[in-house]
Amino acid sequence: MSDDREILLTNDDGIDSTGIRALYDALSEHANVTVVAPADDRSACGRSLSHEVEVDEHELGFAVHGTPADCVVAGLAELGPYPDLVVAGCNKGANLGEYVLGRSGTISAAVEAAFFDVPAIATSLYVPVDDTPFAEIELTPADYAEATRVTTYLAERALDAGVFEHAAYLNVNVPLPDGEPAPIEITRPSKRYEMDAERDGGHVSLHDRVWDDMTPDSLPDPAGTDRRAVVEGRISVSPLTAPHSTNHHEALDSLADAYLERDRC
Repeated sequence: MSDDREILLTNDDGIDSTGIRALYDALSEHANVTVVAPADDRSACGRSLSHEVEVDEHELGFAVHGTPADCVVAGLAELGPYPDLVVAGCNKGANLGEYVLGRSGTISAAVEAAFFDVPAIATSLYVPVDDTPFAEIELTPADYAEATRVTTYLAERALDAGVFEHAAYLNVNVPLPDGEPAPIEITRPSKRYEMDAERDGGHVSLHDRVWDDMTPDSLPDPAGTDRRAVVEGRISVSPLTAPHSTNHHEALDSLADAYLERDRC
């Protein structure tokens, strides 16, 4: 990666998170990195946008009192040099499956960049959970070593290799380090969706059952999916597009053609 390449770095865990610092330190060895990230944790906020946000100068760049999408718009349009690449992460916790693509602030930052026609990489760290509540799990910079290694590798090579001629952004999910570097598997997002809800008086609890079965021996996701790859110890890289589109739909064309005819019958 050329030392004059410009990277805009953001996340959704907040500018003071361990993951963004780890990526900043790694990427800064090879490129000019401008950080524009939320001032606090904005996880799972999707592509929510604000009309106006406060901005504070920070030792890494700029802390925005807003969402990751706010940060990308502000960073690209005003705060930083226009980048060659946007990197979002490294997120504490994996972002796996089709259903998270619209929820994750990390991925939403990459999608926002895609609408500016700027290639992006969203990187997340898969953190297995046992009996410890996820919020109480403390990670060190060393825990992000695999994530920073692969993100730097892709940032160095993906642009020149023509990867972004076919993908708007890469959704990268990385296992925790385990001695030798993990291999990369090119994957597709899992289609599993197991949300349910339970009412208790005036409250409704929402449950995401997808995470209940993350045991390698019994994982229901098929080969080639992001969840199976990362649970089995491989780095999942899903090349994705934005904006989303559908194929030509003749049945819908027929409905549209018949719309005005219904009142004439």
